[in-house]
Amino acid sequence: MDSLDALRRVAVEQARNRVLIAGAAASVAWLALAGLFALIGSDSEGGAGWPVWLVGLLLPLALIWLAVWSARSLLALRHEAEELRTILARMQGQDPSDLGIPADRHDAEPRRTPRRSAVPPAPRPAADARQASLELDSPPATELTATELFYALNFPDGPEDREAIRSLRLALADPGMARLIRAAQDVVTLLAGQGVYMDELELAEADPALWRRFAEGARGEAVAELATIRDETALATAGTMLRSDEVFRDVAHHFLRHFDRLLSRKVQDSDPQLLAALAESRSGRAFTLLAQVTGMLGRDESAEEAQAEGDA
Repeated sequence: MDSLDALRRVAVEQARNRVLIAGAAASVAWLALAGLFALIGSDSEGGAGWPVWLVGLLLPLALIWLAVWSARSLLALRHEAEELRTILARMQGQDPSDLGIPADRHDAEPRRTPRRSAVPPAPRPAADARQASLELDSPPATELTATELFYALNFPDGPEDREAIRSLRLALADPGMARLIRAAQDVVTLLAGQGVYMDELELAEADPALWRRFAEGARGEAVAELATIRDETALATAGTMLRSDEVFRDVAHHFLRHFDRLLSRKVQDSDPQLLAALAESRSGRAFTLLAQVTGMLGRDESAEEAQAEGDA
């Protein structure tokens, strides 16, 4: 498997180099063509024509290298997505193509939270006593500590992030957590496809007690101080996607419901710092972003502006 990963990295790097070579070849071809025009062109335009000629020379070059940069970045993003699919497949024993869940750009160090016992998941419906006596029911999922829960919701940074991979494996053993994590990954990936990366979102500090109030059911202006994302571009992009992209809208509402249920379960914990820590994870940042845009945390000015632009 490691050799396969190495081959994939080599293939991606070769593809990125081919894009670079193609950009250089296109630039040389354009410069040669521009030089030819300069040689056969007339000098009757005088000095005023040179600025126009210079702009006409440089603008196509800028467009060529913008396309090269975009193509190389897309190849790198696809490679990171393939790596995370492989990680998930190893943990679940599935083929990577069956998962179909690419990853967000993971280039930030996950924040550490104090290791402590988490509240056990909600009890499952009682099984038939005869089945229980025969031990036919699936064993209960392993209880996650606060740190393991954070790592699972924050996703691994790569194949070497062993602690996060271990925590993610434990979380995926629980069906409810598995649905939440897959929904979170879908949302993060779709946002990343529009240039909104969770690692780049800055969250202003908020009172952890407000997360307890939110988990207990408070909404709107009562918890408006939790709307800590001030990135207007990210808010506007998320708002546009919610209004115009039906697939993203369905995935986003599915994710919001599951993350909200997680907070409701964890509100039983006496320490609101746990809820605040979960909001710092990549999944938590996606939740805060969408909660602001949808009005769960009050009406955000950026969201209102995006709504007005969409209605115009």
